[in-house]
Amino acid sequence: MRLETTTYLVDKFSAVRNQTLALIEPLEPEDFIIQASPDVSPPKWHIAHTTWFFERMILQEYDDQYTVFHPKYNYLFNSYYNSIGPYQPRHQRGVLSRPTVEEILAYRMHVDKAILSLLQQKRETPVQQKLEQLIEMGLQHEQQHQELILMDVKYNFFVNPLLPAYQNKTESERTLGVDGSPTFKRFEGGLVEIGHDGQGFAFDNENPVHKTWLNPFELASRPVTNREFLAFVEAGGYEQSEHWLSDGFHIVNQQSWKAPLYWMKNEQGEWSVFTLNGIKPLHLDEPVCHVSFYEADAYSRWCGKRLPTEAEWEYVGRQVEQRGNLMGEGSYHPRPVSSDLQEMTGMFGDVWEWTASAYAPYPGSRPLEGALGEYNAKFMCNQMVLRGGACVTPDDHIRETYRNFFPPDKRWQFSGFRLAGDL
Repeated sequence: MRLETTTYLVDKFSAVRNQTLALIEPLEPEDFIIQASPDVSPPKWHIAHTTWFFERMILQEYDDQYTVFHPKYNYLFNSYYNSIGPYQPRHQRGVLSRPTVEEILAYRMHVDKAILSLLQQKRETPVQQKLEQLIEMGLQHEQQHQELILMDVKYNFFVNPLLPAYQNKTESERTLGVDGSPTFKRFEGGLVEIGHDGQGFAFDNENPVHKTWLNPFELASRPVTNREFLAFVEAGGYEQSEHWLSDGFHIVNQQSWKAPLYWMKNEQGEWSVFTLNGIKPLHLDEPVCHVSFYEADAYSRWCGKRLPTEAEWEYVGRQVEQRGNLMGEGSYHPRPVSSDLQEMTGMFGDVWEWTASAYAPYPGSRPLEGALGEYNAKFMCNQMVLRGGACVTPDDHIRETYRNFFPPDKRWQFSGFRLAGDL
């Protein structure tokens, strides 16, 4: 059994690490250092930090023969682990012209070689199992940063007046004839179980399985589209305080929000959208993307609905197939919603979906031991949960129990939503 696990991890380690290199391949050297906002990180920092995770959390703990690549990298590429030590402030990651990209790639090769060697060594079964769990977690962590690389590059390119394209992939036009009125599916609810059952990998915030009560509810068969959200924009939704939470309306005015992030309107009144494939006309049948929780909540109130709770979302998500427009499609942009409104569509892929649930621990949840206890648990305040996965999420990184989370005002992530209601 151990040989099968080792082979699996060797293959997955190589695949995940190579995918990160593939994502940065279109970038020029000048792109690697840009940090256009405190929320984003330079691509160079991402590829170094994911390497640091394997070095610090695994090699320095389990390999007595390992030689640290550079002693100061522990300061430069630690993200937020206070128990490990001080670190470069997040908003100053873009000031690091050195180490160079070439040096960071050499660092990755050094760590990769050591991890693969470590996997081949024989050790006591409990230690081996712990090591394998940590390597799996490191790979899942890197997949999170693969998504972040695309999110951050998109924002970095958007603030450039040249509006450069990350790639040039043409998509065949899809016409779907969505009528603008989503179908709502009814669910009786009752006493249900949510949470990860322990089969396969899950982050600590997905545990444990627990029971929760759901009143009867309805859920839209698809996410809200650009067409529908444009009606809110053109109806003056961003100026009408009655639809907004107080903090949300304050941010709307403070930051002069008029539409979702990356939407642009020309002098002729025509809307376009900035994508990783450059500027495109706004496709009205695509799921609306890059909206904050505040915008999703305001739209829901405007049309007399609400956002689903994460328990409602997971309950329905367990009943649908886990497939969709994910990173493997290579477009890195939401595609038009399905015209088949008789089934629940788009729950996995295209856009992460905001829920009405605050990010909090499940009953009986316990943080991981040691430094990894800071991975998720310490962020369980002032954030909202998103579910499903997006067009920039690795294909094998999704599951119905996955809890993504962001502060309610953030919108550079690929986030949309679907409507819910009470029966």
